[in-house]
Amino acid sequence: MKILIKNAQIVNEGKIIKSDILIENDLISKIDSQISEDADQIIDAEGKYLLPGVIDDQVHFREPGLTHKGDIESESRAAIAGGTTSFIEQPNTVPNAVTQELLADKYEIASQKSFANYGFMMGGTNDNLEEVLKTNPRNVPGIKLFLGSSTGNMLVDNPETLENIFSNTKMLIAVHCEDEATIRANTQKYLDEYGEDIPVKFHHLIRSEEACYKSSSKAVELAKKTGARLHVFHLSTAKEMELFRNDIPLKDKKITAEVCVHHLTFTNEDYDTKGGLIKWNPAVKTQNDKDALWEALLDDRIDVIATDHAPHTWEEKQNVYTKCPSGAPLVQHSLVVMLENYKNGKISLERIVEKMAHNPAILFRIEKRGFVKVGYKADLVLVDLNEKWTVEKENILYKCGWSPLEGMSFQSKVTHTFVNGNLVYENGKVNEEKFGERLLFEVEE
Repeated sequence: MKILIKNAQIVNEGKIIKSDILIENDLISKIDSQISEDADQIIDAEGKYLLPGVIDDQVHFREPGLTHKGDIESESRAAIAGGTTSFIEQPNTVPNAVTQELLADKYEIASQKSFANYGFMMGGTNDNLEEVLKTNPRNVPGIKLFLGSSTGNMLVDNPETLENIFSNTKMLIAVHCEDEATIRANTQKYLDEYGEDIPVKFHHLIRSEEACYKSSSKAVELAKKTGARLHVFHLSTAKEMELFRNDIPLKDKKITAEVCVHHLTFTNEDYDTKGGLIKWNPAVKTQNDKDALWEALLDDRIDVIATDHAPHTWEEKQNVYTKCPSGAPLVQHSLVVMLENYKNGKISLERIVEKMAHNPAILFRIEKRGFVKVGYKADLVLVDLNEKWTVEKENILYKCGWSPLEGMSFQSKVTHTFVNGNLVYENGKVNEEKFGERLLFEVEE
């Protein structure tokens, strides 16, 4: 199968060039200002921008065990509609993916059901070091540790266990950092005052800056001590930015950082209108925190942008504070949110591509993805930067059927998505055939 894309503005490796691009089977075979080969399909991309597909390094697609909220099929369909062609999913499904067998089960499901390329993190607990060490770095992206409890029972709080995991694996260790004791004490204070129905506007004071910093600084300290490769997920505070560096290239960093779209978009001021819909762990915090995250993103202390896509049903989200689960769906909208920030002058197209495609590929050492290069997998997205649309129930593809962005209008739209050389999404229509593949990772000898 040959697909020829003509007249695209290709955004890749810090440059934008007008070019044609030829896809043969699953690979990019030629990039040239003028390609006139015969092809099975020709797409004229005049006026559109061609980006490498987004690689989202942190999603919760809820399968197995929580499929009333979302599943690999529904959420990967939403992903490709939003220009995300590869995802890395987290282990806090039910049962938690904390044995090689349970991890293999998830890969088996995805091989049948995923529209996008997939990787699944192996979960660490207080007592599964032996299982963790069996993980194959060639086809599993890393080890995930919850250093503050989130969904599921995966809190790793035994210092000896942590040191063991950090000392014994060469694989990337990704962490959720919030200090459990701090959160419990803060929660009790508000429970004493308000009972179960704590106003959600206090969420960022309960899951506070102190809770985040205490945990992330410890993780960074442990990584420095043991030489482990540490990736800190969903940073949310100004204070944590001092833990990360920007004086060496990403490929040489042992300690890396991620920010999520929601922490770049909302602040605690939005709790008044959005309520529990924007209740995330870690919490959306102040304008000052948001500004600091942007600054660190643009000066390269923060390496990647992700979503922490975590759907819950509308009914679950209407519960009182103590029973309202944290998390929201975002994978269909992350790219257009960032393109809106481009339109508003906050970030360049080249930097969006760097933080959402190139850098996740470099950081996780993903083989042959994340760039528009000859010989690389043809995971590509065409966007129209001048097509206005609004997020509404009818165009939301998440199984849960809602979005915290509902009612918001965007000036850019994803028009075409290619996964492994196949046109999987075109102008609002998903090709129901599934072409997602298991991600592979380059292993250091």
